Amino acid sequence: MSRTRINHVLQTSEPGSIVNVRGWVRTRRDSKQGFSFVELYDGSCFSGLQIVVDANVPGYEHIKEVTTGASLSVTGEVKASQGAKQRVELLAQKLELLGKADAETYPLQKKQHSFEFLREIAHLRPRTNTFGAIARVRNAASAAIHEFFQERGFNYVQTPIITTSDCEGAGQMFSVTTMDLHKLAKSGGEVDFNQDFFGKHASLTVSGQLEAEIFACSVGDCYTFGPTFRAENSNTTRHLAEFWMVEPEMPFYDLDDNMALAEAFIKHVVGRIMERRADDMQFFNERIDTTVIATLRNILDHEFIRLSYTEAIEILEKSGQKWEYPIAWGGDLQSEHERFLTEQHFKQPVILFNYPRTLKPFYMRCNEDGKTVRAMDVLVPRVGEIIGGSQREERLDVLELRMKECGLNPADYWWYVDLRRYGTVPHAGFGLGFERLIQLVTGMVNIRDCIPFHRVPKSADF
Repeated sequence: MSRTRINHVLQTSEPGSIVNVRGWVRTRRDSKQGFSFVELYDGSCFSGLQIVVDANVPGYEHIKEVTTGASLSVTGEVKASQGAKQRVELLAQKLELLGKADAETYPLQKKQHSFEFLREIAHLRPRTNTFGAIARVRNAASAAIHEFFQERGFNYVQTPIITTSDCEGAGQMFSVTTMDLHKLAKSGGEVDFNQDFFGKHASLTVSGQLEAEIFACSVGDCYTFGPTFRAENSNTTRHLAEFWMVEPEMPFYDLDDNMALAEAFIKHVVGRIMERRADDMQFFNERIDTTVIATLRNILDHEFIRLSYTEAIEILEKSGQKWEYPIAWGGDLQSEHERFLTEQHFKQPVILFNYPRTLKPFYMRCNEDGKTVRAMDVLVPRVGEIIGGSQREERLDVLELRMKECGLNPADYWWYVDLRRYGTVPHAGFGLGFERLIQLVTGMVNIRDCIPFHRVPKSADF
């Protein structure tokens, strides 16, 4: 008999139907009347399925080995549940123990474990309520992202993970090499990258944007969705060394078009998660952050306010707030400033635009004032910045000037410059950090808990 997922049993299977379920044991309780209650979980939904196993059922002789963490295959009849917690339960007709779990050493006990502890056993933490729910929400969010762009005719482009270009110009990149580092350390000489695998210095990418622009200027609207890397020595709750980015690029878009698409994108993904993972979202709202659902409804129910960076600085200066990081025009906004705007001043999402050119990378289009660029950041309550983007600089002479201004050699980016030399067009795009999105919709405090296997300074386990 083929396996039936537990979510289908709980939601759609009618009493009297015969099904086979397979999963991992959460609890087992034995009755003095000669039968046992087993809660089985397979990750398909938040709830487990209660299974009633009579002593006469084939396989019951192994019931003492059915401990927390053990895996089972159970065939039985769906019955209306006698309890109030779920609609149906399963009356076992056959029980098969697939895999034992050492009850003395199994690290997931029937108690609340700290998230710090669970990060140390990332191979088992998806079996917990919280991380099973996060996995399902990540899946729903991924599907909604592809759905949004595919419905609008975007091409999904796979950009390289290994690159020789620094998109952000910050130099915080992981090197990729096949050279013998021990030998190099002993020699004390300069590194000759001509002898390396690629014949030049290569790194893990911090963004797929530059390559995505190639396709935007050739096949039209496109997007990337893949892993990116940043060698920033930061141990905060908001930073990862390896994270996933969604980066659409659109030819013939200006900044206003870009802001409108970003707002529609956030609303689409949040709406689909609320609709398709309602049980998991209720869990997050009850157990993780009681404001999660209200925050997401705020995003869905309001048009995002458009506000220039200069206007935002004026509001912050006049707020009367005491800031950890001082406010001044030309300075970067910190999380405390972004959250004040969205949570206290406007009480809804905000899109800031026209940032000082000194704060932003070379590829952002310069405004006529000579001081600002056509950049935008989407700020949402509780998280702050969730999307960053811009209209791209399409003018060849201005782009080369900005590259030199940022300490970059245009010759190193000859292919990117060529897009302006051969049929340049106005275009725009943005980037969304996927784990920041998961933080927003789940209420999780630490971004390390929003990715299956976190990579941060001094930590690359599993």
